[in-house]
Amino acid sequence: MNIPNKITLSRILLIPLFLIVMLAPIDWGIVTIGDEMIPYTHLVGVVLFSVAALTDWIDGYYARKHNLITNLGKFLDPLADKLLVSSALIVLVDLGYVQTWMVIVIISREFAVTGLRLILAGKGEVVAANMLGKLKTWMQLTAIILYLLHNVPFNYINVPMDEISMWIAVILTIVSGWDYFNKNKEVLSQR
Repeated sequence: MNIPNKITLSRILLIPLFLIVMLAPIDWGIVTIGDEMIPYTHLVGVVLFSVAALTDWIDGYYARKHNLITNLGKFLDPLADKLLVSSALIVLVDLGYVQTWMVIVIISREFAVTGLRLILAGKGEVVAANMLGKLKTWMQLTAIILYLLHNVPFNYINVPMDEISMWIAVILTIVSGWDYFNKNKEVLSQR
C-alpha cells in the first residue's frame, strides 16, 4: 500500500465522520454570514467534505509525480469519490436541499459504471477515470459545497449557483456515463 493509496483510504475514512457531524442530532448553534444563517454543523461538514475532496487531487498528483500509479489506486480512487459524493448527496436529500431524482440519477450512474469497471477488470483491464468523469466529479463536489454553505457568496447576487452546479453535475453525470458505456460497448456485446 503506497502513500497515494493511503491518502485515498483516508478519504473513505472521513466519510463516517462527515455523516456523524451532518446527521447526529446535535445542535452546535448557528453562525450568521451576511444575511445567511448557517448551522455550525454545515460549516464543519464543509470542512470535512472539502478536506476529503482535496485528497482526490493530492493522491493523484503524488501518484503521477512519483510514478506510483497502481491498479489498486485506479480502482480505489473512483470508488472513494463515489462513496464520498453519494454520502453527501444523500445527506442533502435528507436536509431537503436537493431533489431526490437528481441523486438517484447520479448514484445509478455510479453503480452502472462501477459494474462496467468490474466486467472490464474480469477481462484484465482497468479503466482510469477520464477527463469527462473528472469534470463530473468536480462539478458534483462544487454543488455539494455550495449547498452546505447555503449558496454563500452567490446568494448575495441572487444567483442560485448551488442549483446551477447541481444541474450541470447531473448533465455531466449522464453524458460521462454514456461515454464510458459507448467506449466499451464491444465488451458488453461479447458472450
